[in-house]
Amino acid sequence: MEITLRRQLPALLALLLANGMAFADIKIGVIASSTGPTAVVGIPQKQTVALLPTEIGGQKVEYIVLDDASDPTNAVTNVKKLISDQKVDALIGPTTTPAALAMLDFVAESKTPLVTTVGSSAIIQPMDDKKKWVFKTTQNDDLIAEALIEHMTAHGVKTLGFIGFNDPYGENWFKVFGAMAEKAGLKLLVSERFNRTDQSVTGQALKVIAARPDAVLVAATGGPAVLPQTTLQEKGYKGRIYQTHGVANNDFLRVCGKDCEDTVLPTGPVLVAAQLPADNPVKKSAMEYVGKYEAVHGKGSVNAFGGYAWDAGILLANAAPVALKKAQPGSKEFRAALRDALEATRNVAGAHGVYNMSANDHLGLDQRARVMVNIKDGAWQLAR
Repeated sequence: MEITLRRQLPALLALLLANGMAFADIKIGVIASSTGPTAVVGIPQKQTVALLPTEIGGQKVEYIVLDDASDPTNAVTNVKKLISDQKVDALIGPTTTPAALAMLDFVAESKTPLVTTVGSSAIIQPMDDKKKWVFKTTQNDDLIAEALIEHMTAHGVKTLGFIGFNDPYGENWFKVFGAMAEKAGLKLLVSERFNRTDQSVTGQALKVIAARPDAVLVAATGGPAVLPQTTLQEKGYKGRIYQTHGVANNDFLRVCGKDCEDTVLPTGPVLVAAQLPADNPVKKSAMEYVGKYEAVHGKGSVNAFGGYAWDAGILLANAAPVALKKAQPGSKEFRAALRDALEATRNVAGAHGVYNMSANDHLGLDQRARVMVNIKDGAWQLAR
């Protein structure tokens, strides 16, 4: 009897697999900056992971979350652990563009799909054999820059100052925004840089003020983006200040205080989901995330950064059932099928927009993924 069962076991296993029954959990590795200078961005991303589906396509999902402490070197160490030791099927994160770019070689070499939450389009463009393993939920810089420029020209801005991070985030913003601004007839008078860990930007602010631009764009993320804003105000700058979508959370409002009043920025719809018109195609999905996040963390706690992690989970939850029809979790075949299914994403609504991806577009967002907001009385207000 025992010998007969032993002989039949391989055939039984093959039959179960052929009928789509998997035995391994889907393992998703998450890298978020829950400590360090970018923690204000990474913490809500980490908190959002707890809200993601724990079962997809009948399979249990295990999320393994690691902190890179806002350091690209740590991000590389973490991604190696997740790929080599944990054998993850997919990755979400990291929080910063430098970390994502540092991870790229290892993601591509292992052929593990990454749904990243960083801002720069450099992680997915131009498409090549490495970047084909990377997908993105954060609006590309050109989509956000277009909204900024439209607002600037509509409000009489003709000359600009620029203060950005001295890293790929700031440089890519300068490259993309600078070219688009020039094409729109806006003149960039001065461009300055600062590091995420700098304690002072007085020198840069004084140079910007001396150029007397109509408006200044700060291209930074999280808490460090406050420093240029407050310094410009303290030194007497009276023009309009714009920020990027990299500051779209309430910690920025809290730290910046009155210095941020009337600041204008583009962001994803989730930040003002309740203020969206009823017929907005993103409102329902954005409000679902808002409801779940605020049920745990309190009313008014939702932010754009957590929304990017939510959308990463939505995309994987949409793609995984397709991949499960072709292979089992824990295999290279499943990772490849998951990548293909992500690339085939069509009309999937998230907290930030409606995703339609293709072989050459691993973001797939359009103008529905952005709104302009003002900071009024310490709160986000949809610009009408």
